[in-house]
Amino acid sequence: MGAIIWLASYPKSGNTWTRAFLHNLLRDAKSPIPPDRFAEFCLGESKPDWYLRYLGKPLTEATEAEIMKIRPLVQRDMTQAFPDSVFAKTHNMVAERHGVPLISMAHSAGGIYIVRNPLDVVSSVADHFGLDIDGASAMMANEGAITATDERNVFEVLGSWSQHVESWTQVPSPGLHVMRYEDMTDRPQQTFRKLTDFLGLKPPRERLERAIRFSSFKMLKQMEERHGFRERSVNSKAFFRSGGAGKWRERLTPDQIRRIIADHHQQMARFGYIPADYADALPDPEAGVMAGGGERTR
Repeated sequence: MGAIIWLASYPKSGNTWTRAFLHNLLRDAKSPIPPDRFAEFCLGESKPDWYLRYLGKPLTEATEAEIMKIRPLVQRDMTQAFPDSVFAKTHNMVAERHGVPLISMAHSAGGIYIVRNPLDVVSSVADHFGLDIDGASAMMANEGAITATDERNVFEVLGSWSQHVESWTQVPSPGLHVMRYEDMTDRPQQTFRKLTDFLGLKPPRERLERAIRFSSFKMLKQMEERHGFRERSVNSKAFFRSGGAGKWRERLTPDQIRRIIADHHQQMARFGYIPADYADALPDPEAGVMAGGGERTR
């Protein structure tokens, strides 16, 4: 029995990419591993089977309080899935619900948190949840945001994008490794080498490069087209859509960009996500309005 190493992120921020890299690396894959096999390596904290053994009824008939009561038991059970440390995916923020922690520290060894520019996240969130850009932007600013419980997943508490990022990253910890999606894209060898260093791994260069290649967006997209992927949203044509970073300039209007900056400027500034040409969109703390003259969103 080990303890959980969380792979955590706000939705559509690079969690599956990280799982793909680690699966290919640690299994020393000689050919790319299809996405539906990632669950063999990295457990999903929101998956129904963990909860149904305690509930004795369908997930959709369970209350939030009933699910939260058994969440620590589920996470305890997950530590027994493998003899050593267990990787587990979550989109939960670090918080409590109904007086119960969403992330049980008693069963946790550490975490890897992936953060992505919300200007890029918003279009992926829109596609995944069947929203338009404005609806996705509103969801990302909603401090009460929570996903639904259905036959595929129990609910996850997201909060706003800013709340989520802050809950995981605000207090530095030697047990937490934070990665930017943009660095994974622009500097994959350096970024993934730092991840393996954090995990105490020293893979040979050839093995590291092969895992990076097998988990590239292009390869993952090809794997989904060939084998499918159970985690694809019913709202989306594909889980792996376009990847990359910085495409928000092609997809968002200036007003949409300014709104996202107004909503999330504090955490965006921490991670270098404020575009230089939109610095005037930062809220003016003196006047209580956006520096560019628009009314503040929050």
